[in-house]
Amino acid sequence: MSGVAALGCVLLAGGTVNSAQAADETPSGILQAGAEQAVADGYPGVIGLTRSGDTTEYVHAGVGDVGTKTAADPKAKFRIGSNTKAFTAAVLLQLEGEGKLSLDDSVAKWLPDAVDANGYDGSEITLRELLNHTSSLPDYFTDLGVQSDYFLNLTPDAAYQPQQLVDVALSQHAPQSAPGEKFGYANTNYILAGMVIKAVTGNEPGEEIEKRIIEPLGLNDTSFPTDSAMSGNYLRGYAYTDVIGRRDVTRSNVQIGGSAGAIISTLDDMATFQRALMDGKLLAPQQLKELTTTVPTSSADETWGLGIAHMKTPCGTWAWGHNGAVLGYFSEWLISDDGSTQVVHANNEYHMQAPTKGQTDSYQAMGDAFCAA
Repeated sequence: MSGVAALGCVLLAGGTVNSAQAADETPSGILQAGAEQAVADGYPGVIGLTRSGDTTEYVHAGVGDVGTKTAADPKAKFRIGSNTKAFTAAVLLQLEGEGKLSLDDSVAKWLPDAVDANGYDGSEITLRELLNHTSSLPDYFTDLGVQSDYFLNLTPDAAYQPQQLVDVALSQHAPQSAPGEKFGYANTNYILAGMVIKAVTGNEPGEEIEKRIIEPLGLNDTSFPTDSAMSGNYLRGYAYTDVIGRRDVTRSNVQIGGSAGAIISTLDDMATFQRALMDGKLLAPQQLKELTTTVPTSSADETWGLGIAHMKTPCGTWAWGHNGAVLGYFSEWLISDDGSTQVVHANNEYHMQAPTKGQTDSYQAMGDAFCAA
């Protein structure tokens, strides 16, 4: 997504990264070099892992806490931003597999009055169109991101109701395309997806994610928080501007992300979830097929499924992945069709602006590491 990069978005513009790697370079070695380069570019810390079959290797560079100079720990927690969306999509797919809803249901069937303003009509938008970002809905974060207290981190515990966020989106402008007509990344889609989960189950989306994904997979370092606190072993998060300099934004608002971007996790837990998502452990065959049925975007090197993207790698193969861009943290991942090959990495500085050199260099290293696996 061009412009504001909020709570995760289209993986870095430009699609394929062209960089040949020497035949003797290992995936972890490539990712380690990328982490070190990103720290040289200015990031406080970078962590990552590569996984092939049952073999996992970790990388790290820089610090997890600028004040104490503690080394960045690849086992530490961090905010995963829009990588939350794959969790939310998985719950809706599970509910469909259980016969409790259909992804071809309209939004209005479950949320009669949620999308009914400024020319938008929830009866014309399907749940599938929410999950693959073809709903035509604007992104509420355009108004609440860099132009708000969120960017300045002035109100880390301010309360945001999901419908309030949807209303902000609907007020921005009238529809610019028909539902299903074109791809347009919007966090609004996944706020509504979370509202549907509650309408169907009676539970908050975080509760269903906990019950259906976090607990069964043993993701002991993953949580869906409702306040700004972090606990245990975690990376401190930072933002940077030329005027203010670097500032600690570890405690930041999560209700503004909700089912679109609230989750806290680790590299290991993310990798476990991603593999379970792709290898059929979480989804029945029909729902796995729906997960990986994609729609085109403006790039020939990228299409989008349900909560995940399909991307062309530097070596010309394709992989699944997503990213999470949230104040203070940026993470992204790639995984093969069968889940056997994975690369995940994260850093602890993100300031809601266009891609930095550190972001671009670490993205390239991720792609090159995946290709070397």
